[in-house]
Amino acid sequence: VESSGKLVLLSKLLPKLKEDGHRVLLFSQFTKMLDLIEDLVEARGWGYERLDGAIGGKERQQAIDRFSDPMSASFLFMLSTRAGGV
Repeated sequence: VESSGKLVLLSKLLPKLKEDGHRVLLFSQFTKMLDLIEDLVEARGWGYERLDGAIGGKERQQAIDRFSDPMSASFLFMLSTRAGGV
């Protein structure tokens, strides 16, 4: 985390947003960056959803529905801008 300014910022910002009850949509063109953020989120034990080009249509809708549910434990929705149709 320390070697990337973006990850340092996210590691400071995301806990504050979670603490205040916010949920976050995070967009990236780079799925490798989403991989790194996913590692960070998993290490913190936060619920998340991810949508990228490897996710099929049915799974996409299920992820959207899970995140949209007011009772969802998902705090972060990571989306690739290259996911096709997103």
